[in-house]
Amino acid sequence: MNDARERHVVLVAPRIHWNTGNAGRTCLGTGSALHLVRPLGFSLDDPHVKRAGLDYWPEVDLHIWDRFADLLAAYDPRPGEVALFSKRGAHSFRELPGRRRLFLVFGSETEGLPADILDRYPDRTYHIPIRNRIRSLNLSTAVAVGLYESLRDGPEPHGWHPLPTGD
Repeated sequence: MNDARERHVVLVAPRIHWNTGNAGRTCLGTGSALHLVRPLGFSLDDPHVKRAGLDYWPEVDLHIWDRFADLLAAYDPRPGEVALFSKRGAHSFRELPGRRRLFLVFGSETEGLPADILDRYPDRTYHIPIRNRIRSLNLSTAVAVGLYESLRDGPEPHGWHPLPTGD
């Protein structure tokens, strides 16, 4: 990353290939790592994953884990470095901690996060406000909203030069 912040997007048991591909593309655009926790509902060799990630997929900082506990053992995040996203999260996504290192954890499209993960960090749950007309946001949309919010107050590394304003 171009700044001192370190972001990790964790998808626990994702089911839909294009959500994972889109999340990977967003991670690459922000300099974040993408962690996938098995079981996956698709093969990573599926052309749909690569299509959603476009030709960027090989560049994604991708890590595959058999269990969430394996990721925790490898990275040893402090409780304040973990943010669990759930539609019933206790805190608004706008209250994400402004940490240098942050793990943004999302559950599957169909089941959400497993109870054992939610129980491990009961005071670290966040929601993105939605009306009750829908069950949830699309997973890749939630990843983008949560990830960019977590980066909001820091430096803004931008790889494209802004268009002239006509001044």
